[in-house]
Amino acid sequence: MAHTDNGRKRLTARHRLRSETPSTVAVLADERDFAAMRRYDSFHFDDHVTYLKDVDRLLRALAAQGTYTSVTLFDPVDYEEYCTDLHIDPDTATSRTRYTAEVAAAGTKVTYEGQPLARLLPRLIDEAEEQATWEYASALLAGGGDCASCGEDIGRAAFTRASQTLRRIVEAVGEGRHHLVCSVQAEGDTPLVAVLRTECREDGRLHLGEAAALVFCTVLAAGIATDLPGGVVLRTTLPGRPDTVRGWGLKDGGLRPLSEAEVFAAYCTDAQTGDPVPPEHGVEYHAGFTLATEEGD
Repeated sequence: MAHTDNGRKRLTARHRLRSETPSTVAVLADERDFAAMRRYDSFHFDDHVTYLKDVDRLLRALAAQGTYTSVTLFDPVDYEEYCTDLHIDPDTATSRTRYTAEVAAAGTKVTYEGQPLARLLPRLIDEAEEQATWEYASALLAGGGDCASCGEDIGRAAFTRASQTLRRIVEAVGEGRHHLVCSVQAEGDTPLVAVLRTECREDGRLHLGEAAALVFCTVLAAGIATDLPGGVVLRTTLPGRPDTVRGWGLKDGGLRPLSEAEVFAAYCTDAQTGDPVPPEHGVEYHAGFTLATEEGD
């Protein structure tokens, strides 16, 4: 009987150890990435829909075991480069597991809490894009060097000014739910875009996501430091009133208020493609207000 009890205790201990070991699942979020992996014979999936269903079953099984699980993105291009650098065969499950553990797990992750993949994946993709935007904008700031006339670090000064500018915009616009978009035209066809949602309540308290604010200020600072084309659009929502939209353009290391017509043109243009977007019914377009930083403080 004692031998049986000891065996049960060991099984229970192993089960607890397994549940206390975190897991990372790297998923091919879109069909293009899935198609890229199908060239490997060891990748035994035929269609993306079935693959995602199997991933969902795996996540639910891990959760049922009490395993803390994170979901990250599997990047086929990055995976191929990883295998080339290490001189390992990309056409093996072992290589994919190693990549997930060493590279993918270090990237953007979302904790699995039982939510369906249809809700989890868009959030994961948004956070991964936000991280990539922050890294690129940070690289632009780091490359600014020191000011030739005053010796000040250009990137650090630009970030300080961007943070002050964001605070002044939100303080000036006051109560309401605010949706801010900063767009900077960096190299290539795709601009850097950062989105920030804030809320200022009747008591004056401001609520915003710190991570999103960091990305927003970094992108705005990159535009200030490099003098690249760009701007900020602000949409404010208050109960019982039409939404209002205001805007500013980046110029000479700061934000210049746009006219009502310029705000309309900026808001009704897709920041990613440059294509026109139909104006929304019931939305009012206002000129941007002058910011303190524009007055030489």
